[in-house]
Amino acid sequence: MALLAEEKKQTVTDYQKHEKDTGSAEVQIALLTQRINQLQDHFKSHKKDHSSRRGLLKLVSRRNQLLKYLTRTDRSKYQQVIQRLGLRK
Repeated sequence: MALLAEEKKQTVTDYQKHEKDTGSAEVQIALLTQRINQLQDHFKSHKKDHSSRRGLLKLVSRRNQLLKYLTRTDRSKYQQVIQRLGLRK
């Protein structure tokens, strides 16, 4: 159920700032969004999986914290990230 190595590597290369960047806020938000989307698909077939739902809420909270940080530090990058990921309307 975890992210495959190829998927994770592709996501990191899509959102990294420079060649060795693997932990910037943009990369972390993209990885969390990918994981959240996988869990949403999981809950379509496992409606009563409450322990995983708690983990999903923790992931959403962590992504929200990173988005708030990005808003405070660089508003233009925040706009780009939410546009590329399709988070806000």
